Amino acid sequence: MQQKQLFEYAVIRVMPRVEREEFLNIGVIVYCAQQQFLQAKYLLDEERLHAFAPGLDVAELKEHICAMERICNGDEDAGPIGKLDIASRFRWLTATRSTIVQTSKVHPGFCKDALETLEKLFGQLVI
Repeated sequence: MQQKQLFEYAVIRVMPRVEREEFLNIGVIVYCAQQQFLQAKYLLDEERLHAFAPGLDVAELKEHICAMERICNGDEDAGPIGKLDIASRFRWLTATRSTIVQTSKVHPGFCKDALETLEKLFGQLVI
């Protein structure tokens, strides 16, 4: 029987007006060291985003989210952060910031399959 392994996750949020502290969950990042897993899953529902934040530049938002995805994957075009080890990339992605795209605090848990856990969290927290 496969042992459960420690994983960490954070919710990706869009906060168009930081001073109001209102946000919309758009994705999840999951990190599991033992499975060498770091992946983000997101959904940009443009109709919902426009209702939540009229005037939001969705194209620019997509660029930021795609950059997060490239960093998760450690892609060559992810810049110096993408070259860091997997744990450091997760910590950088989940660092506290006051921008339109933010993450929640990091939450721990135990899982057998990190990809399955990502899908489950995405369904619970975003969809």
